[in-house]
Amino acid sequence: MFDRRVFEMILIFSGLMTGMGCFTGIVITLIKRKSQQALPSFDITNRLDDIVDRLARLENSFDSTAIEVERISEAQRFTARVLAERPMPSALADRPRGSTTPH
Repeated sequence: MFDRRVFEMILIFSGLMTGMGCFTGIVITLIKRKSQQALPSFDITNRLDDIVDRLARLENSFDSTAIEVERISEAQRFTARVLAERPMPSALADRPRGSTTPH
Protein backbone atom coordinates (compact mmCIF):
# COMPACT_ATOMS: atom_id res chain seq x y z
CA MET A 1 0.00 0.00 0.00
CA PHE A 2 2.79 2.37 0.85
CA ASP A 3 4.59 1.68 -2.41
CA ARG A 4 1.46 2.32 -4.40
CA ARG A 5 0.85 5.68 -2.69
CA VAL A 6 4.41 6.83 -3.35
CA PHE A 7 4.10 5.70 -6.95
CA GLU A 8 0.87 7.70 -7.34
CA MET A 9 2.51 10.81 -5.86
CA ILE A 10 5.45 10.48 -8.22
CA LEU A 11 3.09 10.15 -11.19
CA ILE A 12 1.05 13.16 -10.07
CA PHE A 13 4.21 15.22 -9.56
CA SER A 14 5.65 14.30 -12.95
CA GLY A 15 2.28 14.94 -14.63
CA LEU A 16 2.05 18.38 -13.05
CA MET A 17 5.62 19.24 -14.05
CA THR A 18 4.96 18.11 -17.62
CA GLY A 19 1.74 20.12 -17.76
CA MET A 20 3.48 23.23 -16.40
CA GLY A 21 6.30 22.82 -18.94
CA CYS A 22 3.84 22.53 -21.83
CA PHE A 23 1.84 25.52 -20.60
CA THR A 24 5.03 27.59 -20.23
CA GLY A 25 6.11 26.66 -23.76
CA ILE A 26 2.74 27.69 -25.18
CA VAL A 27 2.81 31.03 -23.34
CA ILE A 28 6.37 31.78 -24.49
CA THR A 29 5.44 30.94 -28.10
CA LEU A 30 2.42 33.27 -27.94
CA ILE A 31 4.51 36.08 -26.48
CA LYS A 32 7.12 35.70 -29.22
CA ARG A 33 4.47 35.76 -31.93
CA LYS A 34 2.84 38.85 -30.47
CA SER A 35 6.15 40.71 -30.21
CA GLN A 36 7.05 39.88 -33.83
CA GLN A 37 3.69 41.13 -35.12
CA ALA A 38 3.84 44.31 -33.08
CA LEU A 39 7.00 45.60 -34.76
CA PRO A 40 6.19 47.93 -37.68
CA SER A 41 7.94 47.52 -40.98
CA PHE A 42 10.63 49.89 -42.24
CA ASP A 43 8.25 51.47 -44.76
CA ILE A 44 5.65 52.25 -42.10
CA THR A 45 8.32 53.75 -39.85
CA ASN A 46 9.50 56.04 -42.66
CA ARG A 47 5.95 57.14 -43.42
CA LEU A 48 5.30 57.89 -39.76
CA ASP A 49 8.51 59.95 -39.59
CA ASP A 50 7.35 61.93 -42.63
CA ILE A 51 4.00 62.57 -40.98
CA VAL A 52 5.72 63.75 -37.80
CA ASP A 53 7.85 66.18 -39.84
CA ARG A 54 4.82 67.53 -41.67
CA LEU A 55 2.92 68.01 -38.41
CA ALA A 56 5.90 69.88 -36.94
CA ARG A 57 5.97 72.23 -39.94
CA LEU A 58 2.22 72.73 -39.66
CA GLU A 59 2.54 73.55 -35.98
CA ASN A 60 5.26 76.10 -36.74
CA SER A 61 3.07 77.77 -39.36
CA PHE A 62 0.16 77.95 -36.89
CA ASP A 63 2.44 79.53 -34.31
CA SER A 64 3.72 82.16 -36.72
CA THR A 65 0.16 82.92 -37.89
CA ALA A 66 -0.94 83.35 -34.28
CA ILE A 67 1.93 85.77 -33.66
CA GLU A 68 1.00 87.83 -36.74
CA VAL A 69 -2.66 87.97 -35.70
CA GLU A 70 -1.58 89.13 -32.25
CA ARG A 71 0.56 91.88 -33.80
CA ILE A 72 -2.38 93.03 -35.96
CA SER A 73 -4.69 93.17 -32.96
CA GLU A 74 -2.12 95.17 -30.98
CA ALA A 75 -1.84 97.65 -33.86
CA GLN A 76 -5.62 97.94 -34.04
CA ARG A 77 -5.87 98.59 -30.29
CA PHE A 78 -3.13 101.24 -30.56
CA THR A 79 -4.89 102.97 -33.45
CA ALA A 80 -8.22 102.93 -31.62
CA ARG A 81 -6.62 104.39 -28.50
CA VAL A 82 -4.85 107.15 -30.48
CA LEU A 83 -8.06 108.08 -32.28
CA ALA A 84 -10.01 108.10 -29.01
CA GLU A 85 -7.48 110.39 -27.31
CA ARG A 86 -7.29 112.85 -30.21
CA PRO A 87 -9.45 115.95 -29.74
CA MET A 88 -12.31 116.15 -32.20
CA PRO A 89 -12.41 119.39 -34.28
CA SER A 90 -15.59 121.36 -34.10
CA ALA A 91 -17.60 121.09 -37.30
CA LEU A 92 -19.38 124.40 -36.66
CA ALA A 93 -16.17 126.38 -36.25
CA ASP A 94 -15.00 125.80 -39.85
CA ARG A 95 -18.30 126.77 -41.49
CA PRO A 96 -18.65 130.33 -42.70
CA ARG A 97 -21.38 132.50 -41.11
CA GLY A 98 -24.37 133.50 -43.13
CA SER A 99 -26.84 131.88 -45.39
CA THR A 100 -26.17 128.35 -46.60
CA THR A 101 -29.03 128.20 -49.10
CA PRO A 102 -28.09 128.47 -52.74
CA HIS A 103 -29.58 131.54 -54.64
